[in-house]
Amino acid sequence: MAGVATGLANLIAPQLQAVDELFARELVSDLPHVNQLVTHVAKFRGKMLRPMLVLLAGLAAGEEENPLNHDHVTIATVVEMVHMATLVHDDILDGAEIRRRGATINHLHGNEAAVLLGDYLISHAYHLCSSLESQAASRMIAHTTNVVCEGELTQNFNRRNWKLDEKTYYLIIYRKTAALTEACTRLGAMQSTERQPWIDALALYGKQIGMAFQIQDDILDICGQQKTVGKSLGTDIEKGKLTLPMIHFLKHAAPQHRELLIGLLESDEHDRIERVRQLISPSDSIAYARETAQRLVNEAIHALRILPKTEAREALIEAAHYVTARDK
Repeated sequence: MAGVATGLANLIAPQLQAVDELFARELVSDLPHVNQLVTHVAKFRGKMLRPMLVLLAGLAAGEEENPLNHDHVTIATVVEMVHMATLVHDDILDGAEIRRRGATINHLHGNEAAVLLGDYLISHAYHLCSSLESQAASRMIAHTTNVVCEGELTQNFNRRNWKLDEKTYYLIIYRKTAALTEACTRLGAMQSTERQPWIDALALYGKQIGMAFQIQDDILDICGQQKTVGKSLGTDIEKGKLTLPMIHFLKHAAPQHRELLIGLLESDEHDRIERVRQLISPSDSIAYARETAQRLVNEAIHALRILPKTEAREALIEAAHYVTARDK
């Protein structure tokens, strides 16, 4: 998110620095091997999208000259810890070996260490969350974490379900991805204003860009270049997880192409990931997924029209455009 981050330097750079410092301070341990794992996983913190959403929503909803406070920073740090925990656990579920051009925790230290590190991040997130003055914020973060887990469980339950429909897919990606971005913008706004229409508008923005972000991730899993994306690709294909491009392809492709895709997804052939990518990439299923993601981004931007026109609102619009423009 480098391009977006550059534009935010004068808006939230001090608060992002405070998030970095609180993240590091909260996770420090007196055990060297724990610190080693935490130091490694901190390298995965690239985009910092979720902390940015908390802070920008707080800024956009604020009616004072400087509405951001320590609770905004705390919430931004908590959601980053929760997000990092989900990445560590996702890499286990996907059998991923690369994340941000480096080795994953599970690849370096095994699944057991990765599970425990994810739990460590979650427990620290809850510990930090308990310092918030607002019990409502703490409850929302706890509830959102539950929803994320439900999304992962639902996706896992539907592995190799070649009849998965778009409605169920959207339910999965809302729970596993968009629920957290929705909570980010809602919580950021709640710390700055009591105007419910503004809070709801920012929450809708967070939800829609979260959905679009996941669809773009699913497109990159098929069409992306691993050197550019910087993480293991083809994991959805490998694990039999249908995503929007594959769901659309199975519904609209000629019967022989549909049978070919299912056969490849069910096979153990060493080149099946590349063959699936070659089958789907030229199809209109990729264009359909891109159009869907762009529609969600447009809806997110439209939701912001209720807010005053400020630098923070413009930064949120820029962040929304980034979601579908990114190639990593």
